[in-house]
Amino acid sequence: MLSTRFTELFGVDHPIAQGGMQWVGRAELVAAVANSGALGFLTALTQPTPEALAEEIARTREMTDKPFGVNLTILPAIDPPPYDEYRDAIIESGVTIVETAGFNPQEHMPTFTEAGIKVIHKCTSVRHAVKAQALGVDAVSIDGFECAGHPGEDDIPGLVLIPAAADAITIPMLASGGFGDARGLVAALALGADGINMGTRFLATQESPVHQRVKEQMVTNSERDTELIFRPLRNTARVASNSVSRKVVEILEGGGEFADVRDLVAGARGRQVFDEGDLEAGIWSAGMVQGIINDIPSVAELVDRIVTEATTLVQRRLAGLTAAR
Repeated sequence: MLSTRFTELFGVDHPIAQGGMQWVGRAELVAAVANSGALGFLTALTQPTPEALAEEIARTREMTDKPFGVNLTILPAIDPPPYDEYRDAIIESGVTIVETAGFNPQEHMPTFTEAGIKVIHKCTSVRHAVKAQALGVDAVSIDGFECAGHPGEDDIPGLVLIPAAADAITIPMLASGGFGDARGLVAALALGADGINMGTRFLATQESPVHQRVKEQMVTNSERDTELIFRPLRNTARVASNSVSRKVVEILEGGGEFADVRDLVAGARGRQVFDEGDLEAGIWSAGMVQGIINDIPSVAELVDRIVTEATTLVQRRLAGLTAAR
């Protein structure tokens, strides 16, 4: 057992979290993560309505009696979803842990705090982590440049970002972006984090609700098989490399605007990848950690492997380096 401020604060056995992933953070995966002793998050906006989210929370509770949370990602949109209603569904369902991401969670913090909910805010920079702490969040998840999804615009990798953030804040911190095995967990703890957050690695598990071809492609892919899209728009996103993501990069680097790629990056097309296994149907998030994904285990096998090997690394290999010679 590896006990940290993160495990103590959130009541889980292991310093590992499965962050929110659009179309992926559903009951089957989240319950499996919770039952493994790690912390899983349903993705609120994967559900089409707040009522559907409440039903998914109830469905998760039928599969586990361990702690789990809900991710609420707040992003700019022409027609934004009813964030307040999703927030209320989370509270009314008795969820006690929330992961916020995207925009500043300030608007929602008083309501979450009044309801006794612990909030982890996902950040991509030290300054955002400091701001989140000032807003009263209970912990942060700091995303390095290696991560899937939105790595921010600073391009700071975890090896620098994690210790820099650890020096600047006092609340518990998860390290995110590029983590997928025991070596990463031990490194994160050494850099000052209290645990790790994994997305892509949990995507390639047996309980992950995506098509088997997607999982097999991640095993085949290397650390070089991602694309950074939307860079010219200052809204960078890291996705798996395929014909669609490469086309998006080409259009935008050639002076195109978002309207020129809107159809290519439509969420419905990305969901088709996950549901039907057509790897060229649209864009789908995947991180550089693909380079160290070599199998598709069950969630329980994955978490047990990481914790067991991490303990061995600390107790044997690293301890051995300090032995008198």
